[in-house]
Amino acid sequence: MSELLARISDHPLDPAEVEKAVSGPDHGGIVVFTGKVRDHDGGQSVSSLEYSAHPQAEQFLRKVCEEVAASSGLPVAAVHRIGSLTIGDLAIVVAVAAPHRAEAFQTCAELVDRIKHEVPIWKRQMFADGLSEWVNACG
Repeated sequence: MSELLARISDHPLDPAEVEKAVSGPDHGGIVVFTGKVRDHDGGQSVSSLEYSAHPQAEQFLRKVCEEVAASSGLPVAAVHRIGSLTIGDLAIVVAVAAPHRAEAFQTCAELVDRIKHEVPIWKRQMFADGLSEWVNACG
C-alpha cells in the first residue's frame, strides 16, 4: 500500500484520486463517500459555505485516518476542502477498500463520523437572507 492520503486542500477535490489511493488487487469493495454543499440546512436556504481549518487540522486528519486504518486493517484515504464553496461543490471525499462491501461501508461510515467529530474544521453557512452561522462540522 502506498503512503496514506490524508489532506486538507483549498483546491477542488477529485474523487478518482482518493479512490486510487486505496485501490488494490486484493480489495473487491471500494466505498467512496462524497460530501457536497447542499442548498439548505435546518429549514433555511443556504447560498454558500466557507470552511476554515485549524493550522494543524491536517495532522488531526492523518491521525484519524491512521487509527481507522490500523483498527480495521483496511486502506483508507480522506481529503477535506477549505475556503469558499458553492452549492454542489465537494467538501469532503473519503474512500475505504476492503475484500467485501460490508467492511468497506462500515469503515467508511466510521471514518466520516470520526473526521466530523475530531478534526478541527469549521463551517460558515451563508444563508439566502444574508445571515450566516459558524458550526464545527465536516461535510
